[in-house]
Amino acid sequence: MKIHDLKPAPGSNRRRKRVARGIAGRGGKTAGRGTKGQKARGRVPAGFEGGQMPLQRRVPKLRGFRNPFRVEYHAVNLDTIEAFSGDEVTPASLHAAGLVPKGELVKVLARGELTRAVTVRAHAFSKAAEQAITAAGGTVEVLPLPYRQGRPPARGSANSNR
Repeated sequence: MKIHDLKPAPGSNRRRKRVARGIAGRGGKTAGRGTKGQKARGRVPAGFEGGQMPLQRRVPKLRGFRNPFRVEYHAVNLDTIEAFSGDEVTPASLHAAGLVPKGELVKVLARGELTRAVTVRAHAFSKAAEQAITAAGGTVEVLPLPYRQGRPPARGSANSNR
């Protein structure tokens, strides 16, 4: 097979429609443009919105996007829990020790080792951290998020945790 042997699949390439060929044919007179108006007359640029600021100019450029549904956690590793004194680890006790800011959601990650049985209460756990805590004889409790799933409350509202 050579390049000159290649052909498109039958029916895939159609001839372009020849419009505006007199008033007798179906593609004549207004040539599929309807009657009157700006679009029937001259060329309208793509994205033109009748003088309104077009979408591509309304959208901010190169500024990224802030996801309103993002849930941010404060990470606490197993080596931090190992150094933490006490058999029960909660966001409140971590805040009292100065390890987590007030009202932050806490996620436990698996860096380090845990050698003692500890009850850990947090909002989220990595799978490896959960396995390491239970392997050391401890227990894991997942705390519910302070707001319902979906869109978080607006900043500064009464039920906001910030």
